[in-house]
Amino acid sequence: MGSANKQPQSWGRYPVVKNNQVVPVYWRDELPDLGSLDQSILPYGYGRSYGDSCLNENGISIDTSHLKNFISFDTEKGIIRCEAGVSLADVLQVAVPRGWFLPVSPGTKFVSVGGAIANDVHGKNHHAAGTFGCHVTKFELVRSSGEHLLCSPEQNSELFRATIGGLGLTGVILWAEFRLRKIVNPFIDMDSIRFESLDEFFELSAASDKDYDYTVSWVDLLIGGDKLCRGKFSRGNHNQDPDLAKKYKPKKLPLAVPIDFPSFALNTYTVKAFNEAYYHVQREKYVSKTVPYDPFFYPLDAIHNWNRIYGKRGFFQYQFVVPFENGREAMQKCIRHIQQAGEGSFLTVLKQFGYIKSPGMLSFPRPGITLALDFSNHGERTRTFMNELDRIVEDNGGVLYPAKDARMSPESFKKYYPQWQEFEQYIDPKFSSSFWRRVTQGTDSNIPTYI
Repeated sequence: MGSANKQPQSWGRYPVVKNNQVVPVYWRDELPDLGSLDQSILPYGYGRSYGDSCLNENGISIDTSHLKNFISFDTEKGIIRCEAGVSLADVLQVAVPRGWFLPVSPGTKFVSVGGAIANDVHGKNHHAAGTFGCHVTKFELVRSSGEHLLCSPEQNSELFRATIGGLGLTGVILWAEFRLRKIVNPFIDMDSIRFESLDEFFELSAASDKDYDYTVSWVDLLIGGDKLCRGKFSRGNHNQDPDLAKKYKPKKLPLAVPIDFPSFALNTYTVKAFNEAYYHVQREKYVSKTVPYDPFFYPLDAIHNWNRIYGKRGFFQYQFVVPFENGREAMQKCIRHIQQAGEGSFLTVLKQFGYIKSPGMLSFPRPGITLALDFSNHGERTRTFMNELDRIVEDNGGVLYPAKDARMSPESFKKYYPQWQEFEQYIDPKFSSSFWRRVTQGTDSNIPTYI
């Protein structure tokens, strides 16, 4: 996954930037003297952030993807300690056979533990478990001063809060400890329910969040009409049958996208065709079945390099959350704007966040409705469309997700995250990123909009 021989790249493949140096770290006790480096520094794991929060143009990337050792695992209490480069896939491989599961997981397991903390990732169970940062008990942070600081809710607590969701700017996480959740077997009891309108989505969410740990929806925004959207609402809980554990077989090797698709391959017509087929592949309105955890949590991980579908120009992932009090009206306006622009996505996720507050200073999730979707990079046209979408989000009290952003303005960022100045005092003076310079100083604007 990570390589010292490759320039860091984000999953959206935009922007394309060049680092002056990539420094791989293979052992916890062989971290370079950060204070002696003469350019800005940023840790880099597997590059699964979509925008430029993991990029440091003309600076130095500290490649932590080789720090893949487990340090300890209390299988009675479910507390695991591992190096920052361990992936969530690695954690699952160790934890699941021993009756434990990730407390929170994003839509891919190919992210590092350090990255999960730095972006304070969330998942299908946000309403029930909060963010990943809610389950972190401690970590070791190395600053450019040479200090090795143990951070926890009780020790260096402000730096602990700043690092969770802190986008890698507070120092290098060497290792982290976090709590897992107990499971009986690797299976999920899942319901998949077809819905035919935005109103029906809200009804299903209201009826499901109390009894189901995991809820999420795939939505088709290109149907037009008063119903605005249709989709599949998925909800699930961990299966409780001990005998099923024996029937679990690890997943086969995934498929892969071997080449970059041509830029014309994804357009309104092909997205509509995909959405039509995907919606109707489930013939019944309601399907209930027990499935292994992989297809439930990580359907896209079954296709390696799926980001190549968007071609060499890459794509923008756009995720926002709007508060519940404005949620229905705001989502209607956003969907209409997307429909009118013909900018539909075949990877569109709609979900309700819950009320569990993260310890992270810059954490994105908050009570409300969140929509995440991908837009092909067509240059200025796409950026103008998203700028207009920003205004709808802002006017309704919403915010964008930094880990998925590649183009929000400094004005928008400072409006979304007024606590940025409190956070800024905890940034290591040697650390920076393309994202941070863009949203606080307006620099890195020399990046071309159309690649």
